[in-house]
Amino acid sequence: MADTDIYELIECMTALIRSEERKKCAELGLQAVHFQVLNYLSRCNKYSNTPAAVANYLGMTRGTVSQSLIILEKKGFVEKIQDQNDKRVIHLKLLAAGEDVLKQARSTDLFGNATQILQTGLATAPTDVNVFQQALTALQKANQSQSFGVCKTCRNFREKDNGYFCELTQEALSPSDINQICQEHTPV
Repeated sequence: MADTDIYELIECMTALIRSEERKKCAELGLQAVHFQVLNYLSRCNKYSNTPAAVANYLGMTRGTVSQSLIILEKKGFVEKIQDQNDKRVIHLKLLAAGEDVLKQARSTDLFGNATQILQTGLATAPTDVNVFQQALTALQKANQSQSFGVCKTCRNFREKDNGYFCELTQEALSPSDINQICQEHTPV
């Protein structure tokens, strides 16, 4: 396995994941891009819930994201909300119907089964999630792309006065925010 190309391993895993997503999405009348947008919105924080952030995260054009958002809004899965401070900024909110369809579309069986196999059948194999985090970080650096990491793993994250705080934005963070992904993330 030492001679295995990391690209080939990640490509095979990605192909399996995307295949499962396409199958589930087809059953629900969604396109894979719609699933990806909904999935991102379920995981992003208040600094990253804009159409531009969706496009950056997914590596898609703003036009593709815009068209997808129009469809998702018509289906009642997302809502567009104008920013209170900067009226030019639009925030996206995942609605209950979007959360429901996302739960149905996720490949939980695939990952549940894979986790079980790793934990029981391959006790000698490295199962640490850190291996995947390191691989992702290396790919992001090689691609010179934003990290979009989890807020509480950011260089700007602080615990302050029995709460949480972002040094970059100089704003308090909710317990929910700190466990979500942020486009402003800077790895420690």
